[in-house]
Amino acid sequence: MMKSLENNIFAINSNEDFIEISLEVFRFQYENCKVYREFCDFFISEPDEVTTLEKIPFLPIEFFKKKHVISFNTIEKTFLSSGTTGQIPSQHFISDLSLYERSFLNTFKQFYGDPEDFVILALLPSYLEREGSSLIYMVDNLIKKSKNKQSGFYLHNIDELVKQLDQLKKKNKKVLLIGVSFALLDLAEAFQDLDLSHCVIMETGGMKGRRKEMTRHELHTILTKAFNVKSIHSEYGMTELLSQAYSLGDGIFKCPKHLRFLIRDPEDALNYQKSNKTGGINVIDLANLYSCSFIATQDLGKVIDENSYEILGRFDQSDVRGCNLMAL
Repeated sequence: MMKSLENNIFAINSNEDFIEISLEVFRFQYENCKVYREFCDFFISEPDEVTTLEKIPFLPIEFFKKKHVISFNTIEKTFLSSGTTGQIPSQHFISDLSLYERSFLNTFKQFYGDPEDFVILALLPSYLEREGSSLIYMVDNLIKKSKNKQSGFYLHNIDELVKQLDQLKKKNKKVLLIGVSFALLDLAEAFQDLDLSHCVIMETGGMKGRRKEMTRHELHTILTKAFNVKSIHSEYGMTELLSQAYSLGDGIFKCPKHLRFLIRDPEDALNYQKSNKTGGINVIDLANLYSCSFIATQDLGKVIDENSYEILGRFDQSDVRGCNLMAL
């Protein structure tokens, strides 16, 4: 049964499919994830009451800091959030890594094509310096699947990175440079007038306390000028999820078919905002089958149109996690 449900998650072709499978996943997690069931029982009397996406209880993301949010006792991997010094990290206990791999590979192919088509260069020093990063796990896997010997990680050795970028440009190679925000800014300042017009530049957000926070628009304006590119791409993901949304350069994010955002009313968490109204982001991540697929984040956003979202920042007073959002 579980394999059948896993396959159905990655075979969604319509809104009706998404709703039907979401409700099936909800019932499965209500029965098998003790933490989620106990939370849901504050809002519903029985799971049969839940007949629409809007009626599904969304688990506050803070639960991942203090609870074991998992359906089964088998733990194949534990991902940890970075956060800042003194904060309690989120822990995401993974029962089946193959679901994560299937999710991020399918999504990458949907938005960018086969990893083999790219030389993938990763400028993610803050993630490389710690254990348990889901982002590092994903990028490492994509680097291996690229099957290009030039692909790889860079810690603080940006001189070597620039040499590699120059060589790849001369060879007319297709390059994906993925980096945390502060590291991309460091690169832009250290090598002014760097022509990376042959590259897809993707930021994963995050200043990690190294620089002042700025809006995504400010960051992208600086980087497009510095690197001589038309646009900067973005990745939206977090430790507590097993899926990513991508922006291909306009600051508007799109999701794969097994991922969706609902925008809750900031004044009433049980009601939802209409298009173009800002509110809190509730995430439905069906790939997160053996944990919780229904998470109320502390991120702010709004629906632009069908499967197009703007991600704006974080709620005030929420701790700044080390994944990928810049403050308003």
